[in-house]
Amino acid sequence: MMSRVKKWVGLPSVSGNMEAVVSDIVAPEDLSKFEKKYNSELAKGAVSKETKFEFAWCLIRSKFSHEIKKGIALLEELVQKASKDDSRDFLFYLAVANYRLKDYEKALKYIRTLLKNEPGNKQAQELEKLIDKALKKDGLVGMAIVGGIGLGVAGIAGLIGLAVSKGAAKS
Repeated sequence: MMSRVKKWVGLPSVSGNMEAVVSDIVAPEDLSKFEKKYNSELAKGAVSKETKFEFAWCLIRSKFSHEIKKGIALLEELVQKASKDDSRDFLFYLAVANYRLKDYEKALKYIRTLLKNEPGNKQAQELEKLIDKALKKDGLVGMAIVGGIGLGVAGIAGLIGLAVSKGAAKS
């Protein structure tokens, strides 16, 4: 059905290629082509599942977060009405799109839903590892920032305390 678009999902292994999958950028002419096809079908009153998926797949590979979000919205519409087979692709690309937006918790939610349905899916396992790695890295950076803020506040409080004690000693 959507094999033309399924570049990575369903392949025996993309080991080592998952970073390429999540960093792949759509060619502007491809985005334009699928947007025209989508809008043409929309104007006629009904957009096929395949066209909606192709356009969403292009959008989530955009450089622009507003386009990625639009792709997420289309994929979320598709996944709600999908068969188990189709939902594999939609969930996978929802995880990829959220990863690209650095919304790792949401990405993890989608990839784990896919893994619940298909525990042996190698691509989903690879993506889950990549998301976990990013989440841990992001968490460490967050802790360092919070730690730095805490040290800054403690330092200011110490200086204020020192100033107050010197002021009290003078009187």
